[in-house]
Amino acid sequence: MAQVLVIGDDLTGSNATGALYARRGLRAVTVSDPTHVARYAHRVDVLVVNTASRHWSPARAYAAVRAAASTAGDAPLVVKRVDTTLRGNPGSELDAVADALAARAPAGRLRVLAVPAFPDAGRTTVGGLHLVDGVPLTRTAVARDPFDPVRHSRVTAVLGAQSRRTLGELPLDVVECGPGAVAAALRASPAEVVVCDATDNAHLDTVARAAAALAARDGIRWLALDSGPFGAALATELGIRPAVAPVRVLAVVGSVTDRTRDQLARTEAALGARWTELDPDRPDAERALGGLRTAAAEGATVLGVRVRPAAPGPVAAPSGADTAAGILRCLADVARRAVDELRPGGLYASGGDVAAAVTAALGADGFAIDSEVLPLAISGRLVGGPRDGLPFATKGGLIGGPDAARDCLEHLRAAATRTALTLER
Repeated sequence: MAQVLVIGDDLTGSNATGALYARRGLRAVTVSDPTHVARYAHRVDVLVVNTASRHWSPARAYAAVRAAASTAGDAPLVVKRVDTTLRGNPGSELDAVADALAARAPAGRLRVLAVPAFPDAGRTTVGGLHLVDGVPLTRTAVARDPFDPVRHSRVTAVLGAQSRRTLGELPLDVVECGPGAVAAALRASPAEVVVCDATDNAHLDTVARAAAALAARDGIRWLALDSGPFGAALATELGIRPAVAPVRVLAVVGSVTDRTRDQLARTEAALGARWTELDPDRPDAERALGGLRTAAAEGATVLGVRVRPAAPGPVAAPSGADTAAGILRCLADVARRAVDELRPGGLYASGGDVAAAVTAALGADGFAIDSEVLPLAISGRLVGGPRDGLPFATKGGLIGGPDAARDCLEHLRAAATRTALTLER
């Protein structure tokens, strides 16, 4: 059976949610016909079932979702996907999934974490109120939706209009205190459904870590009610990994700006990335390779080399052209030797000069463009040479916000996983 079962109420939202799991290297498939569940359940990591029930009556939606939830089998994680603006039948569909899971395991310790925030899409929850770009739901266009107008901004009020379960809230100040505080608050709450505040992705990760800790210590089985990203974060924290061996990706970064350092720090927190540093004054390819070898031996699936920034103190004289050229040559040499030795499934280069040097060092003729991850960040494949077809992503050194490098590496890892599966067949 799939490791994650997601039940959505419309096709576009179901597909978008599946993509969030795919970015984490998990194989995801969306089906809209319940008869197709058995065909795909044992072939994927994440099975997304679209019931198309958003505009149905609560009773009809309950019946359809409960039938879909009965397919969960032994899936370690079940997620009820809700609209990012809480339209449809979130309360009755939540009860349907919870009732189905409780019927399968009457003695189980089932609880619900409702985390509808989708920060990257401007959806946040603060003080129990759900906001769109900072505006409460009842002051947005969804309050006038001709099919499913949203009558409340408070998440517990939206759910409580249909759900029979007790509801509670976990405020933002507790979330910001970290996983330990969240775990203590969740353990102390008597509510069957706890609605958690969140305004950024770090908050989602914090709640997910707390939930995973309680699952391990107290044997709680969590049902997640979310709009996409929290369920994916919880899957990661619960240790859900691809059924196939994870694909390793290699990153080569030449920029030493504060923005780049912040981006790479996000990759460490979100992806477990391991970085070895190159001394800009004495670039040593063998030493950098040693760091990469160690990271690979310890199981890292995202590993890379970056240039160490100058130590704090008096401003140093600008590096000369020869020094910059030496750094580029060393980075390119590290990339070539690491690709040959560590056999990554994908390669990421940040900075135009770095990307050009790495491409040349690998003997490639060029770069086949597949897609734009974000402006000035491109994903594709090497063309020509001994590494023809190797998934390759590039990003400008000063491009993107704090999550830009993370997004590129997640996208690359998903592409590399698809390539590896294709080759296996």
